[in-house]
Amino acid sequence: MTARGFPRAALFDLDGTLLDSAPDMLATANRMRASRGVDAMTLDTLRPHVSKGARAMLAAAFPAMEQGPREALVPEFLAIYQEELGRHSLLFDGVADMLGALEQAGSVWGIVTNKPEYLARDILPQLGWETRCAVLIGGDTLAEKKPHPLPLQVATERIGIAIADCVYVGDDERDIQSARAAGMPSIAALWGYRQAHEEPALWLADVMVEWPVALVEPSAWPTERLVAGAT
Repeated sequence: MTARGFPRAALFDLDGTLLDSAPDMLATANRMRASRGVDAMTLDTLRPHVSKGARAMLAAAFPAMEQGPREALVPEFLAIYQEELGRHSLLFDGVADMLGALEQAGSVWGIVTNKPEYLARDILPQLGWETRCAVLIGGDTLAEKKPHPLPLQVATERIGIAIADCVYVGDDERDIQSARAAGMPSIAALWGYRQAHEEPALWLADVMVEWPVALVEPSAWPTERLVAGAT
């Protein structure tokens, strides 16, 4: 912990945790639908699937299409999304204050996401984060991605801070599974993207938080180290 009570390092998922990127994803999906003569879908329809990745969003956008042909659409989705990247998305309310509070306390922060690294890296300058983000691990940076613990383990190695002194924040069950497997305290971000059947209380995060602004207070952060691989 820092002198001000925050963890020495905070690691975050990106989409659904720091960034409300669903509007960019919607623009991407609707461009693909329009090119195939399909009416636009609504944000509410797509939003629950965003944290599950391109394949889940394509399944929501083209539910009648068989899996094989949908799989072939992934490169097109990513190419169009790169064009829409940052055009419609916004930080979740309170994220700027939360990151500022961490920095004022002397903590560092970084991003561990399953989004391809080149897409995650492209968004940083748009947010003014290219020099503030201490580490960035994408879904294709390493041989494994979340829920495997490797991305979090490598992130801590790159910033030179022990796992015990870090906390991971994410809005998907895979985020919490990755943190638990690494032995890192975790926070379930309840403001993010979830499907109707998902119950964050069952993810066994150390803390569940309703909105980012709560994390401006050091008392909202977990401080107990987990045993790696604990269940």
